[in-house]
Formats: sequence, C-alpha cells, structure tokens
Amino acid sequence: MGAYTLLRVERGGLEPGIPGQFFMLSPPGRLLPRPMSVCLAPPGELAFLLEVVGPGTRALAALDSGAELAVFGPLGNGFRLDVGRPLLVGGGVGIAPFPYASEALGGPRAVLGFRSAAHAEAAALVPQAEVVLEPTYVTECLPGGEWDVLACGPEPMLERVRALAPTAQLAWEAPMACGYGGCYGCVVEVEGRLKRLCVDGPVLEAAA
Repeated sequence: MGAYTLLRVERGGLEPGIPGQFFMLSPPGRLLPRPMSVCLAPPGELAFLLEVVGPGTRALAALDSGAELAVFGPLGNGFRLDVGRPLLVGGGVGIAPFPYASEALGGPRAVLGFRSAAHAEAAALVPQAEVVLEPTYVTECLPGGEWDVLACGPEPMLERVRALAPTAQLAWEAPMACGYGGCYGCVVEVEGRLKRLCVDGPVLEAAA
C-alpha cells in the first residue's frame, strides 16, 4: 500500500468494534504491544495500516503469512457515527481508521493529507477521498460550510482542526504499553487536562 503496510489478521471470535477504537498487537520477540486502529473489517478478518517507524512496527510488517500474532481488543472509545454531515480529515498513517469509518458512514466526503505520492497511495482505501500533498496542509483544503468533522492524524493537524471545527471529533495518537489504563504511558494534555488516551480516548471531542 505505497509507503505503508496493510497487515491482515484472521479475527476468529474478535469483534471489530467501533471505527476509531483500537487493538493491541504484540509483535514477535520481547517487544511491547503496539496500538493499531482497525482499518478494514471484512468478514473473518481485521486489517491494520502500519507505517514502519521502529522495531515494533518493523516486526509486525515483516510477519509471514500464517504467522501467529497476539491481538487484544477492541479498546478505547471510537467515533460517534450519529452525525448528519460527516467529513473525514486525516493526515499520514492517521487515515488508518477511515476506511472502516467510511464504510460505516456510507462513503462520506474525505480530505486526506500526505507527505509524498507514495504515502498517498493509501488514499485508495477511502472512497471519495480528496488528496493533499505537502507542503500544503490538509486543513487548508477543507470545504466550506457546516460539517461534522471526524479527524485523525498528528497533533499539530488536530490542533488546527480544533481551531477550525470546535465540534470535531479528534482521534489522538500516543504510544501505549497496556491499552487499558494501567501504565499511564499514553497520557496527553488536552486543553490543560490530562487524558489517558486508551480509556478516555483515543477519540475525544474537540471541546473536551
């Protein structure tokens, strides 16, 4: 999938959860689990969009077909889907939950930003996606009018979305070690308040 890897996993009895929720994937070896949003949830499968940035994601991306993988979830809070005019806004690998969200919402409009054409190949997973490449910011290309924004991406992008759409739902990214609030490794400060993204999020209201 261009600069990313689409990891497909047999889900067995696991439910895919709500778009925006995540699973903890344990790479082989003595590596901590990695939190991953569900990208696609066809019958019998869960698919996760990976960007190789370190040993954990490298190990996951290198798994051979038929390899065993420990998967725990779904966890956290996903997007509210009871919205009237949804707009998906994503940046980089932050688009990961949007193929699943787009299917659940019936193919809404989407604006997705990437740093290169190779990364932008992943936009093919999201129907009706408009692609923005750096140096242009994705937030510079949002359509006018009133939209119910669902956003996921790097923190600077989310802060710009918050300023433009105070009612947006923002899916925050942070490293996690446990996924259920025990390690406090995913705490972020949002408007002066500390949030454990694995239990308070990862999806938070922009005004929260």
